[in-house]
Amino acid sequence: MEEAVGGRRINVTQPYLPPLEEFIPYLRQIWDSKMLTNGGPMHQQLEQALCEYLGVEYICLFNNGTTALLTALQSLRITGEVITTPYSFVATAHSLLWNGIKPVFADIDPDTLNLDPKKIEAAITPHTTAIMPVHCYGNPCDVEAIQAIADNYNLRVIYDAAHAFGVEDEGGSILRHGDLSVLSFHATKVFNTFEGGAIVCPDAKTKLRIDRLKNFGFVDELTVVAAGINGKMSEVNAAFGLLQLTHVDRAIRRRREIARIYDKQLSGVIGILPVGDAGQAKANYSYYPILVEDDYPLSRDQLFEALLDKNIYARRYFYPLISEFPMYRGMASASCENLPIADRLAKKVLCLPIYPNLNQLEISKISSIVRGPMDESKKN
Repeated sequence: MEEAVGGRRINVTQPYLPPLEEFIPYLRQIWDSKMLTNGGPMHQQLEQALCEYLGVEYICLFNNGTTALLTALQSLRITGEVITTPYSFVATAHSLLWNGIKPVFADIDPDTLNLDPKKIEAAITPHTTAIMPVHCYGNPCDVEAIQAIADNYNLRVIYDAAHAFGVEDEGGSILRHGDLSVLSFHATKVFNTFEGGAIVCPDAKTKLRIDRLKNFGFVDELTVVAAGINGKMSEVNAAFGLLQLTHVDRAIRRRREIARIYDKQLSGVIGILPVGDAGQAKANYSYYPILVEDDYPLSRDQLFEALLDKNIYARRYFYPLISEFPMYRGMASASCENLPIADRLAKKVLCLPIYPNLNQLEISKISSIVRGPMDESKKN
């Protein structure tokens, strides 16, 4: 088994790359059209294909998910304070700071690791204008409770749905909730365009405003109506997305198979608690997070190092909390006392590798390393 894994680095996630020969016809079309950006044929085809696949009416493509977050806030003219989670990638809160908005951190639910609605309501002030929850690891937030709070206090809701591509609840796409949902198509995501992102929006008027904002605010060659940004997706990225879309269902099925193998091989390991994927009618298995509890023989960081020693790059995702970074930790809402659950779980979480090309021997090797300390303790 050591030889099967060999010297290959096993990352927490890796992009699925279809055969190169499948991509060549797309590149030839781009070359022949001589259009590289500005809403060309590939861009338009990908928008339509994604709307059909995701079951949404309107989508705006971007060069990356962070630019999409920045533009989503701009499009809704968000100001003041926005309640968000400390348990996310830094782009969530950075998008607020870049827009001159104050992030207000609220604690998370211990089961879903998503923003806890009860803590949202307690964080609302006269300056609060919006809520920015995250569907962490693709597990849906309590969208009904969050919307009820937003309606009661007249707040906007922008979902950071970077992990939630293709995820559905009982009513359909999870992306239909809130005022806007923002996707990431970074190379590490379930669906990727090398680098890219998107905003799912509810109507044609909102889409038009977003499309103008991502192109410097241009209406036509002579008219600029807003201080927009250059957030356009290139034709090459859109073409890769079209190709990826033909493989994404197969990729998600394989991710599910890997998750179920982990479930079986780690079942009964005392002190290892997988974070479940409950709440979805359709999950995407974008990550496989576990919590390393106090009754496990090793600390989380010791297990991380044990895997690293075997060239297996798991990830402490999300650690540290956003609220612990220098630009945020001085805020009152960033204190550990305000975020006890997020603080505790960030010190326990470890995401194991999961991606379509991860093979059976590699999965078994990873699982055996996780089980190892328990097996040793049983021998003793």
